[in-house]
Amino acid sequence: MNKKELVEQIAEDAGLSRSKAEHALNAFIHHVQDALVRGETVQLIGFGSFVVGNRAARKGRNPQTGAEIDIPAMRVPQFKAGSKLKEMVNS
Repeated sequence: MNKKELVEQIAEDAGLSRSKAEHALNAFIHHVQDALVRGETVQLIGFGSFVVGNRAARKGRNPQTGAEIDIPAMRVPQFKAGSKLKEMVNS
């Protein structure tokens, strides 16, 4: 499912126009992104949590030359599925 299909499903289920459903989805995405930038967790009980994890600095190799390179530490967005979502996927 892509964003357009998701917007259509939201509009149908919520009885909204497509444009209002798209505005709602865009607002959700925007606020999740803003919270993650601030280092906060967005927790949706039963669905899952959007969190920011830390990836340690490490050594890597350039696949073309084989030269060793330093990969810096970075913050990465992660999604951790909730128990109800896991149950639904595995049933």
